[in-house]
Amino acid sequence: MEEHDRQLQKDARAPVRGDLPAGGWGARGQAAWQRWPCCAGFSGMLPAEQETDGDAASSPAGQAHGRGRALLQPRRRAARGGGRRRGIRGGMKGDGGTRVLQGEGVAEPSGALRGTGVLVVPVVGWSRCCAPRLHPIRLPLERGHHIHRCVPPGIKCGGVLSAPYGNFSSPNFPGRYPYETECTWLIVVAEGSSVLLSFSHFELEYHAACAYDYLQVYNGAARDQGNLLGTFCGRSPPPPFSSAWHVMAVVFRSDRHVAKRGFAAAYRKDACGGQLTGLSGEITSPRYPESYPNNAECRWSIGGGSGGGPLTLVFTDFQVEGGQGCGFDYVALFDGPTTAAPRLGRYCGSTRPPRIVSSTPHLLILFKSDFNIGGRGFKAHFYSGECQEVFTAVKGNLSSPRYPNFYPNNLKCQWSIQLPPGYRIKVFFLDMELEGRSSLTGGCDYDHLAAFDGGTENGSLLGRWCGRESLAPVTSRSNQLLLVLHTDRNTAKRGFSIAYVGVVPMNVSCTRTDFHIQIPVQSLAQLERNRIYLGTPSCAAQVVGRNFRIHTRFDTCGTESQKRNNTSVIVSTLYIDFSAGDQEDIHQYEVQCEPKRKEASVTLIAGPHPSRLSQAENLVDAQQQEGGATDAREIKSQDTSDIVFISVCILAGLLMVIAVVM
Repeated sequence: MEEHDRQLQKDARAPVRGDLPAGGWGARGQAAWQRWPCCAGFSGMLPAEQETDGDAASSPAGQAHGRGRALLQPRRRAARGGGRRRGIRGGMKGDGGTRVLQGEGVAEPSGALRGTGVLVVPVVGWSRCCAPRLHPIRLPLERGHHIHRCVPPGIKCGGVLSAPYGNFSSPNFPGRYPYETECTWLIVVAEGSSVLLSFSHFELEYHAACAYDYLQVYNGAARDQGNLLGTFCGRSPPPPFSSAWHVMAVVFRSDRHVAKRGFAAAYRKDACGGQLTGLSGEITSPRYPESYPNNAECRWSIGGGSGGGPLTLVFTDFQVEGGQGCGFDYVALFDGPTTAAPRLGRYCGSTRPPRIVSSTPHLLILFKSDFNIGGRGFKAHFYSGECQEVFTAVKGNLSSPRYPNFYPNNLKCQWSIQLPPGYRIKVFFLDMELEGRSSLTGGCDYDHLAAFDGGTENGSLLGRWCGRESLAPVTSRSNQLLLVLHTDRNTAKRGFSIAYVGVVPMNVSCTRTDFHIQIPVQSLAQLERNRIYLGTPSCAAQVVGRNFRIHTRFDTCGTESQKRNNTSVIVSTLYIDFSAGDQEDIHQYEVQCEPKRKEASVTLIAGPHPSRLSQAENLVDAQQQEGGATDAREIKSQDTSDIVFISVCILAGLLMVIAVVM
């Protein structure tokens, strides 16, 4: 038997004084109220009143022993003298009532209460055995046995921890924690600081999904799924955590079966450095934007969370004392968790360091200042794993972290789409559910997704969205587009799923009889000319100078005449085949001409998800404005049919004049 189990049994046998129930204890009332049979292993209740005179014992089997008179209800059987009467076998179940004992009594872990006096046991549950100012807990013993104990409120678990540092543990640690317990610790330190949390011991009941006993750590006060840093069980301790602000919550829960030793944790306030495991976050020097202190040394270790993959660090502000070789104050970056890893750079002065990308899932930032001359310091953002990515393919898909599950809180994620010159980028919103608009301003003041034309947030804002809406596609005006997701400290939702396709730069024109299509070769440099065709593969493009060119008459290449808005138009389909191996990837553009007005247009009709591209847009005007200047002489249409028609008319007129004169 383990030492703590022996101690529990020893404690269970020792009479303990408790608060008296209504009516008092009687003449010899010094019994252990908090160790009644119902609090010593009875999970049910007695269905009968039992009265004994003399030495009495009650057991989970429903037995009553006495040297004198025993009365059992409801059958009201009586035994006089030193007899023994069996109660109702098979469990103690029922409702309501109280228990009164006159005399001295001792409860044992086996469930027996032995004493001298009168025991009256009407129907009662174990949770009602405790005195008014006590509450019950259920402690495990060996071989599946357990004991109920009544404890004062001061022993209840959880609470607010506001000291700069401290320790806390599961109830009864290092003994086994109680069954059916839920505890919440709210750690609050000074604003501007972070909470550093670590675990020195961890042993909970194991389950693959931690569905039984578990411990949860939240990055903030709200028990919101977006704040959840992790759920843990078993024997593997959680990693060290650093909060994104000055509040952190820890929740422990146990079920009614299988208890272990629990956990021991320590926390401390840290305004400088820490272990950062989130998908993204912000780092600032001490006291930023005020001048940082002298003789400071701060280390931020980023990584070790669930994101994995390389880390990106972007400085948005930087002012540190300069000097040759950065020998005074400096920021040093290492490609790993320690200073033994390869150094990525050492920076000082007022020039912002370049964008840093690690080659491992860990990054160490070291900041040092000497004994004099400071500066404003620095501010930087980091992105990890699924929270930042650069896309260069002509089409692709992206989604919020953990989609379709709730995204984390306290995020700033970036996705950059960068295509060859001349391309434009069309974004399709397949699904979106973010935190809703502010009820005060009506704007997207909380969680939101924003799109910028270009590679930075300084570009033109194409849109800012939140809530749950059905959105029209968005098209960039350049070959780069940046998507940025901001989430605040609470109320997470499912997130978003997006598809994009690069709109191939092209110039389309027409005459009364022909189509003229030109695409810069550099835009489709990886493709052979026969993978670009109009209508059928037999109408493939030709390479003329720096362009793929298709010049065809309306009566060929699968063109057809249609009526649209009471206007006759000529329509055909341009195919651009990006397929590779067994992966089919054919983009389709509808090419349209209105012969009477000699006006042409091109529309993307099939890209990443044809069923979702019903909201097509006319792309020709902007493309001609932005790309029309490129080799304008080559892309000028050749409308020879009009010249021939005018020449014939002039010749006919001359012949008529000659005939009249003759």
